[in-house]
Amino acid sequence: MTVKEIYSGHEDKMRKALEVLKKEYGSLRAGRATPSLLEKVLVDYYGTPTPVNQVANVSVPEPRMIVIQPWEKTMINAIDKAIQKSDLGLMPNSDGIVIRLSIPQLTQERRSEIVKVIHKKAEESRVAIRNLRRDANDDIKKVEKDKLISEDEAKKAQDDIQKLTDKYVKEVDQVMATKEKEIMEV
Repeated sequence: MTVKEIYSGHEDKMRKALEVLKKEYGSLRAGRATPSLLEKVLVDYYGTPTPVNQVANVSVPEPRMIVIQPWEKTMINAIDKAIQKSDLGLMPNSDGIVIRLSIPQLTQERRSEIVKVIHKKAEESRVAIRNLRRDANDDIKKVEKDKLISEDEAKKAQDDIQKLTDKYVKEVDQVMATKEKEIMEV
């Protein structure tokens, strides 16, 4: 394994860690309606847990309203129950054809709770990125021990991995700050 392969492999993993964080932030309720709020809601579709967006059209006609139109009318009750069981804290309003979810304004207390969750998820991402740095450095030390690269090349490679780690930790911080600002916006 070359230093270049180690670097690019770990860079991909760090990028994926950042993408996972962004996806998790997308499912947090920010007082604004987005279809991604329903990504973790699973509906019992003929005995199989299925995401809502795979059994219905999910649209956002207004900033505080999500409309769910099932492809099969028989799915309305199952979707309704799945949303009520979820941790979203939303009450579905069904008229037999579509389900409407109105997103209430967030209270200051709820905003503070969400910010704590945001910080926790960001820290988990930072830890994952640092663990990848450690793994990369271990790989570099192994390549050096096998005499495939010199001590100077190993030191430079470790410095490059540290710069890469710093870059991704900084991006995590930026994503966290953006989401926090969005949540605290009244």
